[in-house]
Amino acid sequence: MKKLLSVLIIVLTFALGVNAQMTLNGVTLPAELSFNEQSLALNGGGVRSKFFFKLYTIGLYLPQKSSDGNAVLRADETMAIRLEITSSMIDSDNMSEAINEGFDKSTGGNTTAIRDRINELLKTFSSEAIRIGDVFDLVYVPGIGVQAYKNSSLKCTLAGLDFKQALFGIWLSDNPITEEVKSGMLGK
Repeated sequence: MKKLLSVLIIVLTFALGVNAQMTLNGVTLPAELSFNEQSLALNGGGVRSKFFFKLYTIGLYLPQKSSDGNAVLRADETMAIRLEITSSMIDSDNMSEAINEGFDKSTGGNTTAIRDRINELLKTFSSEAIRIGDVFDLVYVPGIGVQAYKNSSLKCTLAGLDFKQALFGIWLSDNPITEEVKSGMLGK
């Protein structure tokens, strides 16, 4: 009976931990987010650091867990990235520069086909000041595109699976902005 109870406790602990929230760099990423009536589970998260500064905390939300970055990029299903600013070192200019750099890395420098959409997304980061605690949700919805939110306010919608692949590829492609963040987002 003791063994059975021990096994049951382990199974319950694992089951509850699978959908648990995650706290990184003082930011709690919720276990679930809902967009367009779809519930998404936290897949994993990471902290983007540069020169010893922890710039933002990021989480990946999927309909079902995955540790395969390429499969996530190819998937034409609702998913989201949540990014919370944690450093005053982030402002509109350097955030836009970092996003541009990320698109270049994720597309191998081939951004011509999506350049207008990248420029529209950059307005999300440059239209008003960025402050510590600002939350950006980048939500892909099939047939609609990427919806970019700042502090729960929809800023723009950018059509195309190709755009979602390039955007999410900033963190999840074979050439991500950092391998450490990619691994964390993929729950590794």
